[in-house]
Amino acid sequence: MNVDTTTIAADLVAAACREVDTDVPLALYLHVPFCATRCGYCDFNTYTAGELGSSSPESWQHAVARELEAASRMLAPGRPVSTIFVGGGTPSLLGGDGLTRLLDAVPVHFDLSDDVEITTESNPESTSPEFFDDLRSAGFTRISLGMQSAAAHVLRLLDRTHTPGRAVAAAREARAAGFDHVNLDLIYGTPGETDADLHATVDAVLDAGVDHVSAYALIVEDGTALARRIRRGEMPAPDDDVLADRYQILDRRLRADGLDWYEVSNWARGEKSVCRHNIAYWHSHDWWGIGPGAHSHVAGVRWLNAKHPARYAKSLGDGVLPIASAEQLTPEDRHLEAVMLTTRCRSGLPRDLLDDAETAHAEQLRADGLLTAADDAYVLTAAGRLLADGVIRRVLWG
Repeated sequence: MNVDTTTIAADLVAAACREVDTDVPLALYLHVPFCATRCGYCDFNTYTAGELGSSSPESWQHAVARELEAASRMLAPGRPVSTIFVGGGTPSLLGGDGLTRLLDAVPVHFDLSDDVEITTESNPESTSPEFFDDLRSAGFTRISLGMQSAAAHVLRLLDRTHTPGRAVAAAREARAAGFDHVNLDLIYGTPGETDADLHATVDAVLDAGVDHVSAYALIVEDGTALARRIRRGEMPAPDDDVLADRYQILDRRLRADGLDWYEVSNWARGEKSVCRHNIAYWHSHDWWGIGPGAHSHVAGVRWLNAKHPARYAKSLGDGVLPIASAEQLTPEDRHLEAVMLTTRCRSGLPRDLLDDAETAHAEQLRADGLLTAADDAYVLTAAGRLLADGVIRRVLWG
């Protein structure tokens, strides 16, 4: 059921919060909507200085504190937060002091688990050794850096502002500050990228000594500058065969260095390096997204906040949750999402999740070499990972 009326949506969220299973881990996502410039491929809910209107980082931070208070009041008291993820946008634009203030607002309203995982995304150009020292002192445990590529011409096409070597330098600075868990984000398949460019990027990643890598095929999103350039014929669209080849290069080289896949687009150096916040999404745990345009999911209800920071802040200033829309997931919706998300994970698609027809479909995929059976789950093979979306469709509908 789609709900657009703010009052009805708020009532739906409130009812879900009363139904939470306190044994299910609770995650918080904090959205920082600010960017210095807009990357040509990005369709995230972000704003440059000229797009903010009457909003400001200060009014946003006050609104975040209000939403944190509301979330803690509505969710089960004393339920500890197991993971926190600060994303954007460009959180590092807040600097070490700003991110410290943001994180300090959380334990005012929530208890944190003893082993809480606290991640922030960062743009390499807005970091420094002092920045990482500040974050370590504040309690952050994990850093995720947007590298994308080590090739200068690829970065230019993506409108990334950092120099090719800066991401690796930033990763080393984070490790020197005491961060054991550092991720580098990559994008592969950009028009003009060569196999040699990708190999050089992987060389740089491995040289940085990080314990986690996320790598995503370039997706051309409607409404972005990149989509307009492709539509005008200024560059070709990403090629599916090339994307598959590049994925295989990445997977082969990362695994050879001890970074093994645990989700189709994520590799970690052992169990301790897995991003637990990501796991919360993929296993449909409860999470509350704080900030403009943030998504949340609690007890089978999913909702989206107002996107613009000014509207978000005004709603909270008026004492109203900034919900733009909410949706009650049906049992069929939840089953569909469980199949879609768990199939992408190395832990696999649980057999007991499937009905007889879906089990028959999975067995056929196993015969086709796209799934293998492990314990009580079906797991994607190397070939299956290249066709993960198709595998999911075939499990569900044959």
